[in-house]
Amino acid sequence: MKLVRMDDSYLSENVKHNIPSTQGLEIRRAHKWIHQGGGEGSEFLGWVQLPVLLQEDEVDEILYTAEVLQNETDVMIVIGIGGSYLGARAAIQMLTPTFQNRIYFAGHQMSATYLKDLVDEVDDAQFCINIISKSGTTLESALTFRFFRELLMEQCGDEATNRIIVTTDAKKGALYELAQREGYKTFVIPDNIGGRYSVLTPVGLLPMAYAGIDIEDVLEGASLAFEDCRHVDLQKNDAYRYAVIRNLLMAEDKHIEVMVQYEPKLYYFTEWWKQLFGESEGKDGKGLFPANLSFSTDLHSMGQYLQQGPRHMFETVLWVDEPDVDWSITGLGDETDGLSYLEGKGLNYVNKIAMEATTQAHSDGGVPTLLFHFSRLDAHTFGYAVYFFMMACAMSAYLLGVNPFNQPGVETYKRNMYRLLTSDEEQN
Repeated sequence: MKLVRMDDSYLSENVKHNIPSTQGLEIRRAHKWIHQGGGEGSEFLGWVQLPVLLQEDEVDEILYTAEVLQNETDVMIVIGIGGSYLGARAAIQMLTPTFQNRIYFAGHQMSATYLKDLVDEVDDAQFCINIISKSGTTLESALTFRFFRELLMEQCGDEATNRIIVTTDAKKGALYELAQREGYKTFVIPDNIGGRYSVLTPVGLLPMAYAGIDIEDVLEGASLAFEDCRHVDLQKNDAYRYAVIRNLLMAEDKHIEVMVQYEPKLYYFTEWWKQLFGESEGKDGKGLFPANLSFSTDLHSMGQYLQQGPRHMFETVLWVDEPDVDWSITGLGDETDGLSYLEGKGLNYVNKIAMEATTQAHSDGGVPTLLFHFSRLDAHTFGYAVYFFMMACAMSAYLLGVNPFNQPGVETYKRNMYRLLTSDEEQN
């Protein structure tokens, strides 16, 4: 059984009819670009073979560092933004107990309130820092690192050096230079892997390991996806099939893809997916708008819009076939709530019926729907899923005619912010 399986039976016959039976010229060309280079952004294809090429000694070093930090500290502050934190956050939410607070995330916004609350939370704890930035000058992360570095130095003096782990460029950048000067332990963000494709590098693996996730299982799951995604045939490669379907639906004036999950532990996975596709495809006036919702929660807020609003969207549903636990519904001896007909059933059964009923309703209402079955919530499935969607994203972007690996629009706001902040400084 595949760890991630796609069901496209809820699509219209017209869309299914237009899916190529095996492979087309554009698909073969994009496949070659992904696996052999030659397309735009080919200098950032290091993630493609990473699951099978990542050196064992690097994995061992990550595991050793995580173990040392686990023994010496209570919590880790992961400082990063975008691809520097979303993959790790997705894994930790998906694979660790919901209410454990062994890892906190910062540097992904500039809220003084958030920063103050987090400082208060960890002030009495023994904590370590993992700062993740290729350049070291990304404003949100760099400012946050200043605050927590100072707090850590106040807390443990010279010992702070051993509790700051830097994940950055191998040879250059402000953060690299600081790490060399101060003697911080470093891990490398490979030059040929962009941030949103970096979850299977030390960017994601170190926080995962600190949280107690088996990163070797994660990489093994990704390796299985690597093998499945080597096929160019759409009958054998669901990642490519998904990419083709997205582009077919876009051609039918579906402008929004809504990814929904019925398991809150997948919320940050959908956040990671949203950044992956939004930043990869949203350029040159092209691209689907990726949105995410949590069901059944958002059925009580967005359900009406989805059912009867404009028909400019399609839905991608994530479902977990084998949940970790279930909870049996028991009777209370009265009929006040009118739910005695559910007695003896499990919450997972009720949740599944909600998914099936909603999927059918939305499909009947004119919302094309794709259903992805995750076999279970474990490290293998996480590794498989992140690789699967990265491969689908690269193929989808190439079919769309854009570079999957750059983000020129992001640089525009950064330049404007720097200009405004420096001009304000000059005026003062």
